[in-house]
Amino acid sequence: MHRILEELLSKRKVKVEDLDPEEYQQFDRWEKILSTEGEITVKNIEEFCKNQVSILKAQMKNLDNSGQKNERAILLFTVYDTLLDVISAPESEKEKLEKYLYGLLDV
Repeated sequence: MHRILEELLSKRKVKVEDLDPEEYQQFDRWEKILSTEGEITVKNIEEFCKNQVSILKAQMKNLDNSGQKNERAILLFTVYDTLLDVISAPESEKEKLEKYLYGLLDV
């Protein structure tokens, strides 16, 4: 566990195993971010966005949320989902082009 997280949990007298699922997801995300060495890559950004989408989906399933919290979750979900689409677009375009060209070869 990263030293900063260890100190934070110790200060708050919390054990990792006592975290609820949402808190654990956040802890795990922080742990991954803090343990990452070097440059931020597109893969890192994609993983971050996927984690955020997962967290937001869980939040949106909570029927006790206020309207304002749901609005914020929907907006954030849209942003992260759009980023994921942008990241995967070149690969998707490549797959479509390959499929088209293979189709031309078969004709």
